[in-house]
Amino acid sequence: MLKHWIRSLSARLWVTSIVALAISLTVLATAATYAFSHFPQQMLGLHEEMESATAITSGLRFDGAGRLVSVALPSQKAWLFEVAPTELKYRVLDERGNVLLASEGAQGSEAWIAGDLSRAVGNVRRAEIGAKPFEVLTLRVVRGPAVFYTQTATSERFVDALIDAKVRPMPAIIKTIIVVATIIFGLTFPFTVHRVLKPLREASRAAARITPRNLTTRLSVEGVPSEIKPLIHAFNEALDRLENGFAVQQQFLASAAHELQTPLTLIRGQIELQPGINDKELLFREIDLMARQVRQLLHLAEVSESQNFSFGEVNIVDVVQDVVAYLARKADRKEVTLRLETTVASPSIWADRSALFILLKNIVENAINASPAHSSVVLIVDAVSVQVQDEGPGIRQEYLPFLFKRFWRAPDARHDGAGLGLAICKEIATAHEWRLTVSSLMSGTRFAVWFS
Repeated sequence: MLKHWIRSLSARLWVTSIVALAISLTVLATAATYAFSHFPQQMLGLHEEMESATAITSGLRFDGAGRLVSVALPSQKAWLFEVAPTELKYRVLDERGNVLLASEGAQGSEAWIAGDLSRAVGNVRRAEIGAKPFEVLTLRVVRGPAVFYTQTATSERFVDALIDAKVRPMPAIIKTIIVVATIIFGLTFPFTVHRVLKPLREASRAAARITPRNLTTRLSVEGVPSEIKPLIHAFNEALDRLENGFAVQQQFLASAAHELQTPLTLIRGQIELQPGINDKELLFREIDLMARQVRQLLHLAEVSESQNFSFGEVNIVDVVQDVVAYLARKADRKEVTLRLETTVASPSIWADRSALFILLKNIVENAINASPAHSSVVLIVDAVSVQVQDEGPGIRQEYLPFLFKRFWRAPDARHDGAGLGLAICKEIATAHEWRLTVSSLMSGTRFAVWFS
């Protein structure tokens, strides 16, 4: 079971995907950690300052005449400027650099950035404010014909503290995320694979139902992934070739059997009319054996095609009695007694009467051939089966797997035949969804046909 799972496509996809996910997350996490560790100002400092400057720019409020009157900040940003006025500051200036609005501790006319303000827009510049190093970001705001500038100043000490607080726990957080993500992915991926491979499983089940009796069935490509469709098309094409070859084989088998029947009858008649032929009995025996084999070939061709069956309500005992009557003369010649035993009145089944007759006739005929003189062949009929018991030498255990194969004969067989009788029985049983079983007795063999 474990070996099968390891070799399955689902297991390979599962392992490959988890490894790929873990490697991808590790590479991304390593790159992010490296970037935040070696370039913290660019990754976090600039982001925080840009966020503050954008909030101030968006919060500018003007009166009806277009004059700047106030700055409305989000509560969290406003709180930061209030509690840390020595570390965080902002100003709003006009085009000439005059301070119009400012946070606490940022009033005064001294410029933070010397020179033309338009040259500083969008850039973070280092400046000394109150003898302390600050990073100043300038943004430009256009309101009609008027131009304004917003400036945010963040002390380098505050930026360093912020970066340290965010970067230090980052490796541990990233490791936790990688482990949790890998576990969740590993647990949910089998369900994804199970759903993705559903069309392939359905195609496999459909293929398993295809037998020589329903070669016209084809696998559907509906819902099948495009990668699998070429395989399905190739399988269907192989079925086309197989169906054609099987049909040609069956047609040849039936035609050959039909064509051979008439010449054999004519040959037997000519031999009977010729008085000067020696060993007629030997010739008749060979001709009769060949005729029997031809009939079996014809039966095999007929029972191999489901459309040749005609189903109806059949009384089992009536068919068994017909078989006994048909083989009575053969049993008498072999000095074998045929005995019928029934445990029910008149059991009936849904079957093809002629096919059931051929099946039972072949089994009983084999039992007669295998039985010694002065022995019995017993036919037992109940509601669910017909059992045929003989008193012959039995069947060797190693021969059992080959009994129902076409043209197979036991090496120690003592009677003539082509090895087709039990193959015909198997075809008939399969067409009716019956079971054939063979078991060795203390003396002899029991064949059973199970109808349910």
